[in-house]
Amino acid sequence: MKKIISLTFLMLLGTIAINAQDLPANPEPGKCYVRCTTPDIYENQTVEVQVTPAYKKLKTFPATFETQTEKVLVKEASKKLVVIPAKYATETVTFVKKQQASTLKVIPAKFGTGSETIEIKPAYAQWELGAPAPDCASSNPDDCRYWCYKGYPADFTTVSVQTLSTDASTTSSPIAEQTSSYKKRVVSEPARVVEEEIPAEYSTITKTIMVKDAYSEEVVVPATYKTVSKEVLTQKGGLTTWKEVECSLVEYSALPINWNLGSATLTSQAKSIIDTRLMPVLNSNAGAKMEIASHTDSRGSKSSNKSLSERRAQAVVTYLLSKGVNASRLVANGYGENRLKNRCADGVSCTERQHASNRRTEFRLINN
Repeated sequence: MKKIISLTFLMLLGTIAINAQDLPANPEPGKCYVRCTTPDIYENQTVEVQVTPAYKKLKTFPATFETQTEKVLVKEASKKLVVIPAKYATETVTFVKKQQASTLKVIPAKFGTGSETIEIKPAYAQWELGAPAPDCASSNPDDCRYWCYKGYPADFTTVSVQTLSTDASTTSSPIAEQTSSYKKRVVSEPARVVEEEIPAEYSTITKTIMVKDAYSEEVVVPATYKTVSKEVLTQKGGLTTWKEVECSLVEYSALPINWNLGSATLTSQAKSIIDTRLMPVLNSNAGAKMEIASHTDSRGSKSSNKSLSERRAQAVVTYLLSKGVNASRLVANGYGENRLKNRCADGVSCTERQHASNRRTEFRLINN
């Protein structure tokens, strides 16, 4: 239900509150009024601002080089001694492999047979005690015995012996001399030493020669300027006046912007809605102040919903500023989930359509 500020209502407020309150002069019944402040009038001017001063810049150039090749000695010339070995020839040498000699054949001695008688015991004589006398009266038998000196002949034996008929002798037979030969290498040309020259060795090297050393040059960098547009106050505003407006404009009206989830960025479609819905209201109600109010549903945290609604309201205001609307005429308020239009608070099960009715952006004219 819309609330209409009528003349009767304003008069009752004036009677109850302060009689000196500033009210519209000669109001008409059934009309709505807002207090407007005449805006300051500015004129756009351009000024050229020096952004960077002119200064000198040193530009350096590196040293330049060229590549040269040069033949250099890597090994000096020298000499080497080469030994040429001796040359040999082959000769046949004959030698006495076995000298001449003789062989001896032994002729053994010849023997005959004979005998020889040898005295093996010579003849001898000795005293011998005889037998006792049978009529001996002595008790000692030896007293009745006698001694005889008896002789014995020599003993001989015969031994068979060999006699030498012919003594041993030898006969000599000659052994012929044996010869043989072998190959002998003899020096046909003796070894010698020859001196040979070893030439020097050279190599090609590449080296970099500096043509010009590094140097620097001064380059003057000119100053840069930027053209800046500024507003110059040509007429001071600030006078407060009451202006009759459509009563529907002092109530919250929907601004049908479909925000992307979690986003506070205006789409081209949203900007078109602002151009067609808000700009005509602001242009036809010069000096009137407008509130942009944004709301969310109860889903999500209170703090994040509050922040999102504030950013969405401010996005609308920022766009209006870019269209040339004076900042003093705009107020951005984000209420988050604090002003739900139905029962869909935290913990209450609701349909998506019911939640959608709480996600809204609205506008209204307010007193300046």
